[in-house]
Amino acid sequence: MPTLYVVGTPIGNLGDMSYRAIETLKAVDFVAAEDTRVTVKLLNHFEIKKPMISYYEHNLRERGQYIVDRILAGETCAIVSDAGMPCISDPGEDLVRLCAEQNIDVKVIPGASAVVSALALSGLKTSRFTFEGFLSTNKSNRVAHLKSIINEERTMIFYEAPHKLLPTLKDMLATLGDRQISIARELTKLYEQVLRMTLSEAVEYYQATAPKGEFVLVIAGCEPTTKEQVTFEQAVIMAQSMVDEGQKATDVSKEIAKAYGFKKTDLYRELL
Repeated sequence: MPTLYVVGTPIGNLGDMSYRAIETLKAVDFVAAEDTRVTVKLLNHFEIKKPMISYYEHNLRERGQYIVDRILAGETCAIVSDAGMPCISDPGEDLVRLCAEQNIDVKVIPGASAVVSALALSGLKTSRFTFEGFLSTNKSNRVAHLKSIINEERTMIFYEAPHKLLPTLKDMLATLGDRQISIARELTKLYEQVLRMTLSEAVEYYQATAPKGEFVLVIAGCEPTTKEQVTFEQAVIMAQSMVDEGQKATDVSKEIAKAYGFKKTDLYRELL
């Protein structure tokens, strides 16, 4: 059956390649790769001989339709990235969308993920998190991004390159405050390292130590805001004051109820 297979590949250690991923790459008709020079090394290691086509950010529109046309003609394709799960902060997401629009079957072959691996090692809260990808190389855009998530209560995960790490950490400290951070470097590789510290300590550390390798930054979310404690009687007085100023009782009841956790119908009844 014509199918697109989303195949996860190792993020560093080839021993993490799954048996199912190997068998899938052997079975498909062709492979769409972010960088064929990288993927050919992976295929050669596992003695897989398959035709490849490049599929990356700057040719995804043209190549995406080409891949879809080949699948519709009866072929099967595996899409891979240079490392980890394709289609996550990756041009592959566009190909999956195109296939979905054409009712092409898409199957996932799970593999290593730097995001989840770094989160698991972080020592921070893992029940709720958000992946923010790479921050902009432009300082003003980077700061704007950080300002937009100041009140984010979930644990936040970022990718970062070594040459941008120190400026990013400084901007994070200035914008988000001195939060806890876990810095995962070269995950699954020979020089894997995980540092758990505050943002101020991280800035100090990398001012003295030149960053090397690829980084995943895991940062604690902001502390939850506690709602002001208001009694039902106080809520009624506040609501009545707003009605006296000309606001509708229905609108006021809804607003105050949402803000302080009371039932809208109870407030509205008191106002009447």
